[in-house]
Amino acid sequence: MSILVTRPHPDNETTAEKLRARGLAVLLAPVLKFEPVAFHDESEAPYGAILVTSANAIRAVAPQLQDLGLLELPLFAVGEHTAAAARDAGFAEVIVAGGDAASLRDKVMQSARDKVLKKKSTLLYLAGADLSRDLGGELGAEGFSVVTQTTYRMAPVKHLPREVCEGFAAHGVEAVLHYSRRSARAFLDAARDEGVEISALAIPQCCLSETVASVLRDAGASQVLVAATPDENALFTTLERALRTRLA
Repeated sequence: MSILVTRPHPDNETTAEKLRARGLAVLLAPVLKFEPVAFHDESEAPYGAILVTSANAIRAVAPQLQDLGLLELPLFAVGEHTAAAARDAGFAEVIVAGGDAASLRDKVMQSARDKVLKKKSTLLYLAGADLSRDLGGELGAEGFSVVTQTTYRMAPVKHLPREVCEGFAAHGVEAVLHYSRRSARAFLDAARDEGVEISALAIPQCCLSETVASVLRDAGASQVLVAATPDENALFTTLERALRTRLA
């Protein structure tokens, strides 16, 4: 029996290694494909800090960071995974939020109240093409000046790997891990196109957040579990709970 990981490459490989270290078999079905978008900074205002809600945003602009002079700026990362990518890229000052865009917004606002960040400074938000919420708009409503730059897009993958389809057909998939609302939708679309939707939705769906979980519930999944906090360790705890329930 295997655990199906739907997150994109290369993060899926890191997740797979962690699961295998726990003694679990893993199948990979990256249902979104990372595509960088050309970065052209036309803002004349100097930036006071950078906001990032995904490690992919950093990967997309990594070759340009030094030339753009961005590495010297403080960077607000949505969570520890994104923060690690920022440090690896060369950022020295990384402030870590609680794992979602709302906590990142609150972290920025708190930094302004603590005088760590000047509220009048312009913030650069390195974003994906499809946003789950308007972080720039929310901070703008609080008096911040935010320049949002799209640095990447995640394109849906229309087909599941053959071994994954065979795994569903043979009832060899024990649970599915979901990391984002978009990837959950892409997974459902691919499973439907492959004719394995019923089997796919009959097993536990372990979700990083309630927002992700709602997609699976709306599709008819009966066993939807949500991590206590939006981070991978909490998601793994949720997975362990699902596996214990199935064995009981």
